[in-house]
Amino acid sequence: MEKSIVFITKGKSFLATTLIKNLTAANYTVTEAEPNIADTEEKLKNTDLILLFLGDFVEEISSFLVYLKDIATEYDKLVILVGNSDEIETAEQSLPAALVAAAFPRPFDMKKLVEEANWLIRASDDLAKRKSILLVDDDGTFLKMVKDWLSSKYNVTIVTSGAQALMYIADNKPDLILLDYEMPVTSGPQVLEMIRSETKVDTIPVIFLTGKGDRESVMKVLDLKPDGYLLKSTERNKLVAAVDEFFEKKKYKDLHDQNIQ
Repeated sequence: MEKSIVFITKGKSFLATTLIKNLTAANYTVTEAEPNIADTEEKLKNTDLILLFLGDFVEEISSFLVYLKDIATEYDKLVILVGNSDEIETAEQSLPAALVAAAFPRPFDMKKLVEEANWLIRASDDLAKRKSILLVDDDGTFLKMVKDWLSSKYNVTIVTSGAQALMYIADNKPDLILLDYEMPVTSGPQVLEMIRSETKVDTIPVIFLTGKGDRESVMKVLDLKPDGYLLKSTERNKLVAAVDEFFEKKKYKDLHDQNIQ
């Protein structure tokens, strides 16, 4: 497995050099960089991890830390901090906790740092392989609940309106959309109609979420030809199982379609 890390520091200390050697020995491609935008802009986009080896220069790079926060967020990169406690605390004032995957105050165990880096790459690789789901509902409580149910297996993005859903899929292509049937302003059926009319996104599967389970309401939903429907009253285990089953059936359908081409 190829592993890459951008090692950012100012100058070159004995400890930094030794750490780079340890990472290289652990089969990392280590790209060294100075803590400035010009030297890191392209390097940060094409790496698995970012290691910021801090020093007393941390007070001088506040604008770079803001830039690092923005680019790590945009390209979904995790950051490892190495430094003394004060240096790490200063860096964490600019870098949100969600981006700082690990922090190693000096003195630290190099073996443990390399093991942590390996674990983070494996975890990130696993997360990247997960199916993505866009969950659309105007009920914030329901959104949070269903996201919690599905997040252990899937990458779940939540939006609270049809307009937000359409904006999201303009730049992203989820593997499945779970779409509330009844929403104000732009309803679920209107969103589905707009999705099916755009060739760029018309193949995204859509499953309606509906609060009505009577025959008339269900037939009305199915007349729109979604890829399925789920009652919003469905219990946790059954809802997760239904999503699992959808992806399993789709996998075999895709394999079948490939074989007959």
